[in-house]
Amino acid sequence: MSKILVIDDDELVLDMLLRWLSKAGYDVAGACDGEQGLRLLESEFFDLIVTDIVMPEKEGLETIPAIRRKNKALPIIAISGGGSYGQKLYLNMALKLGADYIFQKPFDRDPFLKAVQACLSGMKPGAGKQEPDPDL
Repeated sequence: MSKILVIDDDELVLDMLLRWLSKAGYDVAGACDGEQGLRLLESEFFDLIVTDIVMPEKEGLETIPAIRRKNKALPIIAISGGGSYGQKLYLNMALKLGADYIFQKPFDRDPFLKAVQACLSGMKPGAGKQEPDPDL
């Protein structure tokens, strides 16, 4: 069974993602910010990381490079809230820093779970990766 770490400071979003992933058959763990997530990553093995971008302590744009320094192959899905220009810019930066997929909140369960499956099956982006928006 694949193990997934979800990092998000919004308790409702974290709970929702943990439930979606658990119901889909994955072993899941949650963290409320990047610091806590990186501590869990030091002590446990994960097959995939899902991280929010804007968080207290250590945000996703700091967490993604820290994960990449430790494990270049570990799949990462970055998520961020709102529809503002700033959120799109953050998600674009997350791709450039090494995220494999991005989702702007709110997002639907099925496309998210398809991205999770693609990451875990080794289907590396190119076949599904969202590319940075050149206008940002």
